[in-house]
Amino acid sequence: MKNNENTIASLLLQCKAIKLNPEKPFHWASGWLSPIYCDNRKTLAYPDIRNLIKYSFADLIKEKYFSTEAIAGVATGAIAQGALVADMLGLPFMYVRSEAKGHGLENLIEGDPKPGQKVVVIEDLISTGGSSLKAVNALRQCGCEVLGMAAVFTYGFPGAQESFKQAACTLYTLSNYEAMLELALETGYIKKENMETLSEWRHSPETWGRNLQ
Repeated sequence: MKNNENTIASLLLQCKAIKLNPEKPFHWASGWLSPIYCDNRKTLAYPDIRNLIKYSFADLIKEKYFSTEAIAGVATGAIAQGALVADMLGLPFMYVRSEAKGHGLENLIEGDPKPGQKVVVIEDLISTGGSSLKAVNALRQCGCEVLGMAAVFTYGFPGAQESFKQAACTLYTLSNYEAMLELALETGYIKKENMETLSEWRHSPETWGRNLQ
């Protein structure tokens, strides 16, 4: 598992799905400053990376969620990857919108969710966990049994970990912030003197970087 975490982290850095810039942080929509920007949708442009993520998800689901009956992706970032995984496993697929449509059938969940159906949710990135758990709650409200979630990458925020615990939702990820940092240091992407500030950010993302403004 450790080797796979490192492999996925390496590929995310390689295709620039993950960018690190502790000296000139990125601005998130929430207003937070961040030394990292992660957009795993970039992996879809690279067939070899896309396929490795798909195979890794499939293996994880077979091992951890072996009774899975359907796959759900979280819109919009995990729709494509979720559909690829569902196709590989020969399972039904659905996706959960951030908000219900304002027209037509006004669906929040697109697909054909069934009461009692055992579902694994696919996510591209775990940040605060808010939108991810909102999707879990939507599936539960329509009667699905959510076995848990599988994501490409997590920042590992303590608050997010607590939120998943409170929601009684198991989470497994293909890679994580710690594995990525170790690799970035080994390969010279970041300097040793950057490690302290990069570690500080993960523990206090809402206040980090105010002195840089």
